[in-house]
Amino acid sequence: MRQLPEPDDIASTERYNRAARVIAAWRRESDFRDARGRPAPLPVTGSGATFSELVKRFSGDVPARAILDELIRVGAVKRLKDGRFRLLTRAYIPKSSDADKLNILGTDVRHLISTIDHNLKPDHRGPLFQRKVAYDNLPDDVLPEFRTLSAKKAQILLENLDQWLAQRDRDVTPTVKGTGRNLAGLGIYYFEEPLLERGKLK
Repeated sequence: MRQLPEPDDIASTERYNRAARVIAAWRRESDFRDARGRPAPLPVTGSGATFSELVKRFSGDVPARAILDELIRVGAVKRLKDGRFRLLTRAYIPKSSDADKLNILGTDVRHLISTIDHNLKPDHRGPLFQRKVAYDNLPDDVLPEFRTLSAKKAQILLENLDQWLAQRDRDVTPTVKGTGRNLAGLGIYYFEEPLLERGKLK
């Protein structure tokens, strides 16, 4: 960590948020999906549904080329022979920048610790949701299947919640009224580890 360049937290967070919003909207919004409900391949510019329009509506005042270059860099999109771009992933995950990964890690840890701290001394809202499911005598063969199953179900849940929140966020849906400005969400994480049995690793 000490050898990494000092991260620009604001730039890293903005890059993550903008790219994540574009991918989520590409998957969620009917204007940018095909007849089968999948993210449609998009031209960069032109009339109708384009990548530039997607960025303009869901990523604010930032050049569409900058977002496209970032999505290409992390392998989230690919260019088709006809010049359009196809979405390949369900979420934005930085792959080549350790600083960006650490920034996301730090944000996620901060949110989890904040929830734990709140639940130790809940206020008038009561405790915040904090649950997990785990078993401690699973064979090695079960783990790959559980990784796949948990990732699939967690992604579906997060996409459903993303759709609900997007309809109520004033940046995405400017017609939403109300007072105050709040950050709220739900984080999900996976864990596994070998356990000691009779003094030896299983």
